[in-house]
Amino acid sequence: MATRSNIAYKTPEGKIRSVYCHWDGYPECNGEILRKNYTDIEKIKQLIELGSISSLGEEIGEKQDFDNRESQRKEWTLAYHRDRGEELVINEYDDIPSWIADMEEYAYLWNGEQWLVNDHGATRGGFPVFDFVETVMRPDVLENIWK
Repeated sequence: MATRSNIAYKTPEGKIRSVYCHWDGYPECNGEILRKNYTDIEKIKQLIELGSISSLGEEIGEKQDFDNRESQRKEWTLAYHRDRGEELVINEYDDIPSWIADMEEYAYLWNGEQWLVNDHGATRGGFPVFDFVETVMRPDVLENIWK
């Protein structure tokens, strides 16, 4: 079963530029991959420019055969547009609340220094609530994932 997420950054104009990710959106997987491997805004922009993705990899990687799982490189991101030829889908929102209102189970936002996560659209007083990714990760889950 998929744990869906959105991955985003804020543009200099204040817009939220975001892509959908279908698999492993929980903080112990996608959150950890983002935290360890996507800490440069240029690399983050390249990731978003892929459009919607099936699974997030430690590297953006290169075009691969979407339908041949045996030939895919696990460390590469698997993208619907690049790797399966689907329409390119990148979402842009005017502000964080409108992005969160349209999100999946987890929403990851690069704040310029580190990754923040919103869990299932959590709000307080009508405003989205974010935590640092490393704060919400469960060590017992993290140990089992990376074995």
